[in-house]
Amino acid sequence: MPPPDYPPEVRERLTADAKEIVARYPDSRSALLPLLHLVQSEEGHVTRTGQRFCAEMLGLTTAEVNAVATFYTMYRRKPSGDYQVGVCTNTLCAVLGGDAIFERLQDHLGVGNSETTEDGKITLEHIECNAACDYAPVVMVNWEFFDDQTPDSATALVDQLRAGDSVEPTRGAPLCTFKETARILAGFPDTREGAVEASGGAGHASLAGLRLAKGEAQPAGERVVAPRDAEEGE
Repeated sequence: MPPPDYPPEVRERLTADAKEIVARYPDSRSALLPLLHLVQSEEGHVTRTGQRFCAEMLGLTTAEVNAVATFYTMYRRKPSGDYQVGVCTNTLCAVLGGDAIFERLQDHLGVGNSETTEDGKITLEHIECNAACDYAPVVMVNWEFFDDQTPDSATALVDQLRAGDSVEPTRGAPLCTFKETARILAGFPDTREGAVEASGGAGHASLAGLRLAKGEAQPAGERVVAPRDAEEGE
């Protein structure tokens, strides 16, 4: 059976947003990824209705849209929580405690991988890499970084999220809900006061590596790995 359409008022609003997105690209099908984020911002996951909408806006088949929506893990295929909590379990994070964090959160929340708590607040998942190895072990919430985590700190973090407390990422913009994050990823501005400025630049660990690469002196007490002599690698 074909999926149902959006209610008229929702479709009208999404159509206006979709046209704005499509206008950014010389080839309309290039707008598919942000359009999938747009429909995800409406319902919290990419529904069959959302896929139909994307297909109609871009002149694609629903099969073509589904092939993309099911390829990228950022697009959810079932209802998700307000906060996507991703624990890196790739090599460096794992050996520094990522596996222990993930196991603790599963027990504490009573959910498995890619499952959502009964209150609809938290969806827990393991992530292969958060691209932040110099801050391992790392947890991400709606793609914002929480660095140098432990099982205890991660447990306290999800408890605060479920309680509705204000939580500040280690670096990056203030948290917003998953639906709000999806709309930002669709290419619409984050209108929260100070949110863009809060994104900042690279953190301490990354800058230490940059200074080392440039041959600059490291601050006293800062531990870094000494550069290999070129002859040692031969």
